[in-house]
Amino acid sequence: QVQLVESGGGLVQAGGSLRLSCVASIPLFGFKQMGWYRQAPGRQRELVARITREGDTDYADSVKGRFTISRDNAKKTVYLQMNSLKPEDTAVYYCNQFPSRPNWGQGTQATVSS
Repeated sequence: QVQLVESGGGLVQAGGSLRLSCVASIPLFGFKQMGWYRQAPGRQRELVARITREGDTDYADSVKGRFTISRDNAKKTVYLQMNSLKPEDTAVYYCNQFPSRPNWGQGTQATVSS
């Protein structure tokens, strides 16, 4: 079973930045698309950004212009660079394939204080 391990979350002030990492147990070429998702308390999990095997990207409107998804195939890692963070970005962030598969990792908590 494929394993995805997220890291890089933390506590930052509004306007700050975080870089999240997702390390896969198999080469990234095994995934047609990868995505970063988030789930805030009391809300459904939502897709934040996705990247294709060819490197094409797409973002939720709420993060467009602030977040950047990228991949390093040699390191089997997908990144999410989050800039100009807002309190409403506070959530647990997960990576998964897109469309998502049933097995989710433990995620990484990002908390943005006002």
